[in-house]
Amino acid sequence: MVHDGAEVIRRITLVGLAAATLVAVAVAGPAVAHDATSDVYAEVAGTTAVGVAESSGSASPGASSSGVDVVATLDLEYDLLMKSAWLRADAYEAAGRDAQLAKLAEYEADVDAYVTARFEVAYDGEPCAPSLRGTDVVERDSVAYASLDYAYACAGDPGRAHRVTSALFPDEESFVHSTETLVRYDLDGERGSAVLTASSPTLATGEWRLARQLGSFFLLGAEHLLFGPDHVLFLLALLLGARRLRDVVLVATAFTVAHSVTFLLAALGLVTVPGAVVEPVIAASIAVVAGADLAGLWRGGRRGSGRWSPADDDVAGGGVVAGGGVRADLRDALRRSQPAGRRETLWDRWRLPVVVAFGLAHGLGFAGALGIDAAWSWDLLWSLLVFNIGIEAVQLGIIAVAFPLLAVLRLRAPRAARWLLMAGSVAIGLVALWWTVERLVPAG
Repeated sequence: MVHDGAEVIRRITLVGLAAATLVAVAVAGPAVAHDATSDVYAEVAGTTAVGVAESSGSASPGASSSGVDVVATLDLEYDLLMKSAWLRADAYEAAGRDAQLAKLAEYEADVDAYVTARFEVAYDGEPCAPSLRGTDVVERDSVAYASLDYAYACAGDPGRAHRVTSALFPDEESFVHSTETLVRYDLDGERGSAVLTASSPTLATGEWRLARQLGSFFLLGAEHLLFGPDHVLFLLALLLGARRLRDVVLVATAFTVAHSVTFLLAALGLVTVPGAVVEPVIAASIAVVAGADLAGLWRGGRRGSGRWSPADDDVAGGGVVAGGGVRADLRDALRRSQPAGRRETLWDRWRLPVVVAFGLAHGLGFAGALGIDAAWSWDLLWSLLVFNIGIEAVQLGIIAVAFPLLAVLRLRAPRAARWLLMAGSVAIGLVALWWTVERLVPAG
């Protein structure tokens, strides 16, 4: 079917407007998803048995021999900490490790007051006395973090339980929202990990059962995928180019296996790749897949390669005609094999290897988001696996919702489907290219 010039211009205009709208929304997305949330990292460990007095009897009853029963290292985003402590701009705008260390020393009392008012270690129901022993500035995924070293003196009878509570960076401060404190602890003979949130801010030894711990990491994994726009856009780009359920299953499985491997290796500290390398590669992967989708849609519309041929628009009842005259309806979408008469494209042949390669990069990104790089342990391994299961649950949920909708749209409105998916591919590609440049060019 031959379209006149006005019709072509109208369609191109609609595609451009749709793409521009999606770009505007998506470009704003990362700022909300990444800059408006924060994670705090805490390592908490007991040092002596609470309530054990010095053999000389000089220590007071209920006090440990050293006066220090718990040590904790807290890592908090530097600029966010300085803003939350209501310090002047010269503090939170300091750039470079030396300048930030100087400001931490200058405002140590204010920082200490802010943190100790919102992070508490208690024993036998009574708060332990905190003392700030040292400060440092460390880097986590290319972001400066203030690292605070605390000691806590606790009093109480032996054999009782410790409690750790975090209310750091609450929503009410309006700087960030949904802050999570990731705690690794070794207290009262227990070792484990926990995620403390506004709705569940406390960890108590003797009560933190394995199921609760794993449930927290499952939710953490689900949230990191759901609110991570780069990974969601990559998944959507894969879906836009998939015509059959078999294609979706294959690419989703390949992506899962690939990112699971590098995720576990990186989170366990066996593989280390700087975020400055990983993040641009992730953005570029989205652009590559979106570009392949767009090329396939455009080629299919022009040459009838089995996607949307010119004859597709003339099929009665809204059915889609594949190359060779084979009707491609919902049954076609559920086929396991390639329909007769449909040619295999270059992207069809290279889709799986490309997805595997980019999945490896995405796994490093997931590990960076979790922020754990500790020695191997069964507890850590289970937590990481459940975190990964949370990621996969959201991924499968997106596929379960999006793929049937796309299949129905292709069947009932093939013209609209083609132009809509082209607009979506253009928008995703432009956003990904923007992110790639933004992540390659240093800020400032």
